[in-house]
Amino acid sequence: MIKSLELMNDGYTWMVDIDLEKVFDTVNHDKLMRLISDTIKDGDVISLIRKFLVSGVMMDDEYKESVIGTPQGGDLSPLLSNIMLNELDQELEARGLNFVRYADDCLILVKSEKAANRGMKNMTKYLEETLGLKVNVMKSKVERPSRIKFLGFGFFWDKSADQFKAKPH
Repeated sequence: MIKSLELMNDGYTWMVDIDLEKVFDTVNHDKLMRLISDTIKDGDVISLIRKFLVSGVMMDDEYKESVIGTPQGGDLSPLLSNIMLNELDQELEARGLNFVRYADDCLILVKSEKAANRGMKNMTKYLEETLGLKVNVMKSKVERPSRIKFLGFGFFWDKSADQFKAKPH
């Protein structure tokens, strides 16, 4: 929250609010395992993670193997999703974009509406084509800070302090 306020008060007053659709349900196992294998070299650990991913679910008294996504409620699911979304962080940094992200909630802060629209287009393409994640185009938006809610907070311009502030929403 502090970083986003600092950026807004430095003139980054256009926001790209990217909403990922069911990120836990849409993580591509093969892409995720490639990312994990780049860091972890222990075959037993890799095998355990793969088994966790395909562990499946019971639906209507029938076992269904998981072919995509991370298991709902699984202890490793948030970590594995963040490994995938770390690729988004790396891409945003490589492009020199200012952003804040917590889990699958991501804001990109830029100085113009044109840059925001370009960021939305490029990051949607990256997320969908490179990472295989789905952007919810109905919920994603380019807006000014006062129209954005992030992690339960709204932003507003405090005239007396001459700066942006956040308040619980």
